[in-house]
Amino acid sequence: MNHTIHAITHSKWDNSLQPIMSISNGDIITVETKEASDGQISPSSSEKDLRTLDFSRIHPLTGPIEVKGTEPGDAIEIEFLEFKNKGWGWTGVIPGFGFLVDEQYTSPIDLQGPALKIWQIDEKYAQAKFGELDVKIPIYPFPGVIGTALPYRGKYSTIPPRENGGNLDIKHLTVGTKLYLPVFVKGALLSIGDTHLAQGDGEVCGTAIEAPLEVTMKINVVKNIGLTQPIFVTGKVKEMEFNEYIAYPGIDSNLWIASKKAIKGIISILSKYMTPVEAYMLASVAVNLKVSEVVDVPNWIVTAYLPKDILGKEIEIF
Repeated sequence: MNHTIHAITHSKWDNSLQPIMSISNGDIITVETKEASDGQISPSSSEKDLRTLDFSRIHPLTGPIEVKGTEPGDAIEIEFLEFKNKGWGWTGVIPGFGFLVDEQYTSPIDLQGPALKIWQIDEKYAQAKFGELDVKIPIYPFPGVIGTALPYRGKYSTIPPRENGGNLDIKHLTVGTKLYLPVFVKGALLSIGDTHLAQGDGEVCGTAIEAPLEVTMKINVVKNIGLTQPIFVTGKVKEMEFNEYIAYPGIDSNLWIASKKAIKGIISILSKYMTPVEAYMLASVAVNLKVSEVVDVPNWIVTAYLPKDILGKEIEIF
């Protein structure tokens, strides 16, 4: 059976919430989602709107949705079939938030924000101006947050990823992927939101291309497997690859600092063509952080990969 589920939302994990709809094993559902700010950012917004964000509204999740016949110890299989966008999305640097937040007030590079970029979206690409570059990024929509109800009572933030799924921010949870989530309470109580159009591995400034979407999924019940955390099967990795990259290795005895070195290296290169805070936002939606080496302890290497294909023209690295 096919169901359409409108964006009746909540913003905390809470297993006492009543379901907004019940579905059965094998049903296909189309779920309307809101973007991460719950309507506080719109296509006409400016960076000033980021200063007044009500964080209690962040991550509006459509749900919970009861999956009939599920019990603790089961899992649900979620196959992502289709994502439809509304023609726009946004990326922002929110003061006091993001991977480089500790350096925003001490670094000579201005990354503090607020800064906001509104993207124009068609069926295949997101487009926006970054300094002198016309950036065009292929879109691969996915949910930033998706999860079942937690096994314990109370209200819990959606910001961290958890055993139920939650704020996974994994860009490969897109069309063709099957995600398996554990069931901790009767009915599973599935919720979804914080939908994205594109994101680099790392989402360094704290936002991707945030956008409202319609997400079509097939839900199957997997009985009594004792799954304790999310796992997924995907075949989309090759399709997300580009022809050429600028790659900046960050090397340090601390994996966290190595990652920061890699991102700051990419920001430095891009800052010849745009402001540093624009480079920070672009890194969040397009740069992939990859652990390149762990064997030579304690000399960790994390490499930041910037796809040259998206930049609109050839850029210099020196």
